[in-house]
Amino acid sequence: MKKLLLTAAIAVFAMMGTQAQEGLKLGAHVGLPIGDVDESSSLNIGVDVAYHWNIAEGFDLGVTTGYTTFLAKEYDLPGGGKIKGDDAGFIPIAASARYSFNEEWFVGADLGYALATQDGADGGVYYQPKVGYKFSSVDVFAFYKGISIKQTYDTPIGTIENTISAGSVGVGAAYRF
Repeated sequence: MKKLLLTAAIAVFAMMGTQAQEGLKLGAHVGLPIGDVDESSSLNIGVDVAYHWNIAEGFDLGVTTGYTTFLAKEYDLPGGGKIKGDDAGFIPIAASARYSFNEEWFVGADLGYALATQDGADGGVYYQPKVGYKFSSVDVFAFYKGISIKQTYDTPIGTIENTISAGSVGVGAAYRF
C-alpha cells in the first residue's frame, strides 16, 4: 500500500512538470514537537514540495508532499554513556488548500496521509493548518502539524488499539517558482 501511494504521488508531480510551473513551491520547515512525541523528540525538520492551481480569486487548491522527520532525543544512561532513540520520518501525501486575504496574507491547510519511512512503523492521517505572509517570491508561514497514528497490538488477552499523535508547531518558508 505504501509503495502504491508513493508511486501515485510521484506520478502526480511528474504530470505537473509538463504544465506551467507558476504554482510550484519548494520549501523547508522547522518545529518543536508536541503531543505524544514531545517526550522522545527534540526537533521536527523537513522539506516540502507543493503545486497549487488557482480555482477562484484568492483561492488555490493543490497537492503537496515532502519529507518530515522528528529527531530523537539523546538520554544519559545510569553509570555513564548516552543512548539515542530512532528518528521518526514521514512522507506526507496530501491535498492542499490556500485562501489569500490580500496580496500578502494567507491561510491554508493540508490534509492527507503520512507514510512512515521506518520498517514496521505505522503511518497516519496528516493535517497541517497554516497562516503566512507572501513576499515577492517567498512565502513565510507558521504551522501546526499533526499525524494521527493508529497502532494495533496483538496480545495473549486480545488486540489492543492505541492512537498516538506526532505533532509540531513551527515555521517554514517556500520559494514560489
